[in-house]
Parts: sequence; structure tokens; C-alpha cells
Amino acid sequence: MVIKRFLGVAVMALCVLVCGVVSISAQAQGAYATLPGVRLWFVDTGGAGTPVVLLHPNTGTSDIWKHQVGPLSRAGYRVIAFDRRGWGKSLADPATGAQPGSVAGDLHALAEHLHLERFYVVGVAGGGFVALDYAAWHPEKVIAMVVGATTGQISEREMQEMTARIAIPGLTELPLQYREVGASFRATNAEGLAEWIAIEARSRQDGAPAQPLHTLNTYAKLETIRAPVLILAGDADLVAPPGLMKVWGAHLKNGQFDFIPDAGHAMAWERPDAFNEKVLQFLKKTQAP
Repeated sequence: MVIKRFLGVAVMALCVLVCGVVSISAQAQGAYATLPGVRLWFVDTGGAGTPVVLLHPNTGTSDIWKHQVGPLSRAGYRVIAFDRRGWGKSLADPATGAQPGSVAGDLHALAEHLHLERFYVVGVAGGGFVALDYAAWHPEKVIAMVVGATTGQISEREMQEMTARIAIPGLTELPLQYREVGASFRATNAEGLAEWIAIEARSRQDGAPAQPLHTLNTYAKLETIRAPVLILAGDADLVAPPGLMKVWGAHLKNGQFDFIPDAGHAMAWERPDAFNEKVLQFLKKTQAP
């Protein structure tokens, strides 16, 4: 029975890979921005609403936000998402700039390219690393931000020791969905799981180096961030459980903590309705005058 279930998901994932996932470019206009060191692929719903920039996790591309783009846009926001350099459709270009650059640097270059004065930032997992990095570097740009399901890539020894204690032996040797996607979602949504697997499988280009943070994320750095921050944890997250997120989150001067029940590390994909509701409530509460 287990083998049959596994084969069913594998076949569905293969079908999604061959047939193609529903891209968020169907909801937003996609284009390339020629920036220092990269041709950055981004999607943009346009409009006069306050911009919300979505930062994807390491296991994904801008396509991972397909459940957020529509609801945020319908709520009146201009929604922008981009593929990291070396991920998805974004192409590193050594002839025009240093490599590998930083995601925060590419975000800032894109903001300048699009003439974004101030905007919201929403980042999950690896995107959360970048959100914290950018908010500390360019506080004048960030109205408020949502950081979900992330260790924050905090360099403090305390965080490194906590991360080691929660690590499950052998888990990193298994396919990524067992670490990233919650058990409830895997059990009840075979189609959604197959689509997540397909997006992840084509997310990172072969040989693409990981981009470093602009500067290391530390407790002292977090304490400089003045923008309101919604810290969202999934109570079934094996990578960044609520207890771990509360430790680094306590160093934010204007942070508030909330969680999404029965959500794993891929919280925005697994529980989009709950995620979107909490994000929209927070954006409305922190809207710029």
C-alpha cells in the first residue's frame, strides 16, 4: 500500500514536470530586469497599490507563490516576486557584475529598477534570511515584513546548537519533501505535493552557487530592525519549529509572533488560506500613512 502510494505521487510529479505547473505568470506579468551581474526574472501584477515583494525559499522559485499572488492583488496590493540568481529563470551574467552577489543586493537593484520607494517584504524559509538581511541594510525601504518558517540563518552559537539538537538523524538524506512538507499535507493533498515536488525539482540551476547574505544575521543585527515584523511559525515544522523561531524573534524590537496550525516548513504552500489571512491582517494593520 505504501509503495502504491509512493508510485502514485511519483507519477503525478512526473506529469506535472512534463505538462508544466500553473505558473504565477498567469496571474502577473513576467519580465527580465537587466541588473548588475544578473538577468533577473520577476513577475509583477502592476497597479497603484502598495508593493509587496515575495521572497521564495531555497526549495522553490517565484512559482511557489501562486496561492498568494491572486489574493494579495485582489486586496489592492501590487505583488512582485522574483527568481533568485541561479534559480528558476534568473540568469547570472558575469560580464555585467560580480558573482554570486547577494539576494539582498539583487532585491535592492530590482527595487531601484522598478522605482519602488517603500514596500512590504514577505519571505519564508530561505526567503526569511533575506528579508531580515535586507531590512537591516535598507530600513528606509521596508514598511513592514512577514518572516515565516525560518531559522533566520542566525550565526549565533546558541542558534547553531539549537539547530543541531532538533536535527533528525538521516532526514537530510531523504527526498526534500520529507523535511520541507508537513505530514498532514503529504497525506491529504497528493496533487499539491506533486506540484511542490515539480517546482522544487526545477528550482536551482546546476552548479549555481548559493548567494551569501549581505552581512551575517546576528542578534545585534536583528536589534537594529525597526520595521514591524510578523514572525509566522508552523507548528509541524521540523526545520524551524516555533520554539526556535521565538528565540531569535525575541531580538526584534517590533516583532510579533503567531503560528499556523498543522503547517510544516512549506507553510505558504500547505496552508495558503491561513497564511494569506494572517499576512493580509498584518499588512492592513501596518499600512503606510
